[in-house]
Amino acid sequence: MAKAELKTKPNDTDTEAFLNQVEPEKKRQDAFAILAMMKEVTGEEPKMWGGSIIGFGDYHYKYESGREGDWFLTGFSPRKQNLTLYIMPGFKRYEELMTKLGKHKTGKACLYVNKLEDIDLNILKELVQESVNYMNEKY
Repeated sequence: MAKAELKTKPNDTDTEAFLNQVEPEKKRQDAFAILAMMKEVTGEEPKMWGGSIIGFGDYHYKYESGREGDWFLTGFSPRKQNLTLYIMPGFKRYEELMTKLGKHKTGKACLYVNKLEDIDLNILKELVQESVNYMNEKY
């Protein structure tokens, strides 16, 4: 079976140069705050994945279908509509922490936040840490 190619791959784009282009200024400041927090939690250097995602660490996955690939442990993207954080659900305290987080929306493995002052940053840090721990145990 042919391996499906992921469009989103790590590259050598400078993460800080990318973030310096983020508008408006408030979103840029929030993005740099998330960058610092994720760097601290993961102990990893940030890396651009595709044109707009900053990822930390990586892991190799293989599905029962035979499809496999590499992805980042956690990451984020300062999108036009919101700040998108990539946090894997499934760990024990996920639901509990999400109820304490503040104003947010979620997708499959995405957390959408308009601005950092809408949420509890300590809870966000815990979510990222628990997600990274969960992924490190799983992979």
